[in-house]
Amino acid sequence: MGNLSLANKIKSLIEGAKTGTVFVSVDFAELTEKSRIGVIFSRLEADGIIRRILRGVYYKPEFNEFLGEYVAPLPDKVAHALARNYGWTIVPCGDTALNLLGLSTQIPAAWVYVSDGKYETYTYENTTIKFKHTTNKEISKLSYKTALVVQALKALGKDNVKDTTIAKLQSTLTSTEKAACLKEAKAATSWIYEYIKLICRS
Repeated sequence: MGNLSLANKIKSLIEGAKTGTVFVSVDFAELTEKSRIGVIFSRLEADGIIRRILRGVYYKPEFNEFLGEYVAPLPDKVAHALARNYGWTIVPCGDTALNLLGLSTQIPAAWVYVSDGKYETYTYENTTIKFKHTTNKEISKLSYKTALVVQALKALGKDNVKDTTIAKLQSTLTSTEKAACLKEAKAATSWIYEYIKLICRS
């Protein structure tokens, strides 16, 4: 594929994506080598089609009518883009897991994820994303939603899981996710799995 047609192909794919979508070179790796994608990203940034938020991480600008300005993408989208770029498996933990499951309305001071990659911290526009290395068994063989529920319960602690917590998770998880959670989380800490049974057998 020639440089011009390749650039137009990537431009077309980005223009067809939703605003706020985050891109890294690996997202287009099937089309060409990463170095060429980086050059194309730089050109698209110069044209105002995408914006750079971190080295190698770009996003399609989203204009907020209420604020009257362009806003940065959601930190969770940036975290997953970084994970794709480095081939990591990640799962939100602590306050991040609680926020993403709707168990807390508090915005985390830092967006924290357990990962099978290395310890790393990224900061942009007053937002901090942290990756904490964990043993593979905590996140391997678990679907994303199962691992997220396990991390959320772990963050709350055994004595802080309320009836409202259980009800919220019951309404949040689909029947398919509940079935997967029951099957996949059997090796979790005993008290966590007992709560999962309450949540998923509704």
